[in-house]
Amino acid sequence: MSDSALYSVPSVFYVAGVIIAFFSSLLILGKNKKTGADFVLAVWFVIIGIHLIFFVLFFSELYIRFPHVLGLEVPFPLMHGPMLYLYILYLTGRRPGKMNWLIHLAPVLIIYLFFGKFFTMSPEEKLNVYRQGGGICQSKGIYLKILIILSGVLYVILSIVVIRKYRIKVSELHLNRDKLTLNWVYYLITGIAVIWIAVILKNDFLIFSLVVVFILSAAYFGITRAGILDHPAVAEPVIKENTGNEEIPEVSRYEKTFAGEEIIQQVYDKLSLMMNEEKLYKDPELNLNSVATRINVHPNTLSQTINFVENRNFYDYINRQRIEEFKRIVLLQENEKFTILSLAFESGFNSKTSFNRNFKKYMDCSPREFLKSRQLEIK
Repeated sequence: MSDSALYSVPSVFYVAGVIIAFFSSLLILGKNKKTGADFVLAVWFVIIGIHLIFFVLFFSELYIRFPHVLGLEVPFPLMHGPMLYLYILYLTGRRPGKMNWLIHLAPVLIIYLFFGKFFTMSPEEKLNVYRQGGGICQSKGIYLKILIILSGVLYVILSIVVIRKYRIKVSELHLNRDKLTLNWVYYLITGIAVIWIAVILKNDFLIFSLVVVFILSAAYFGITRAGILDHPAVAEPVIKENTGNEEIPEVSRYEKTFAGEEIIQQVYDKLSLMMNEEKLYKDPELNLNSVATRINVHPNTLSQTINFVENRNFYDYINRQRIEEFKRIVLLQENEKFTILSLAFESGFNSKTSFNRNFKKYMDCSPREFLKSRQLEIK
């Protein structure tokens, strides 16, 4: 079998990965409403695509035809860890500044500066270096490989730390709407971790095969399953605290899109009727989008309605409904045999922490203090 036949199938596989990477980036950038996370993911897909192009050039030995690009591929492995980490920061609501970007991508710039002399060589001289084996970093290769492995391990750990903190926050705030976000991020972290295991094993063919599988999976889960092409999740109104310790909504975001008091009242009446009759708040998986779908309004309009009428955001509104439900059922004689936590779950809460925090927030006392004031003894 000829070398060209031997390489043809893998090369097509890698080229397909390149195409999908760039195409996925274009799909993301084509969204009507793009978030910071969208831009980071789009850039990351481009970086992955370019990295795969370099591998195809070396795998098929086409780099001989493009000696002027030799050396540019060296720092690329150091980009993926930071891009994963920065993407997760954006996805979980944090906004890293320019300095954060510079710090995390500094190793890439340092590598380029360190090998700056190589880039001043003629194409023929660059080819000679690569033909001698070891490429641009013959003498420093071992140090670069160690740096790449450390970078991969470090950023996988940092990403896991961020997502775990976010998961705790989601649980405490009862933000069930973010389960897709969490699943999507776990897919990314797992994929990158598997690739770095291959890096540690020092098998280029395995590494880049996994990269192609990663980009295919990322495109599939990120676009068709996790919904990164859908409109971004509607953020709740920003809550500020005044000197009187009263939470007031930041309404400036609605000034240009206010639905009108008549529509607001209609939506609120419909929402109240559904809450009273169907007790939607008892669903621990309830979120803004699902309720908006049930009453056939845009999530922005629903969020605006609750903010305007109730002077609170969606999850504060729902949790208040759950507290009132708990206060109602805990007084029923037939429920004396149940524990406080079981009644909290029956009211719609999905964790003890969320229940206690919200109860104290709205009632200015703990659940047990409330029961004591009603002369009730429930475990």
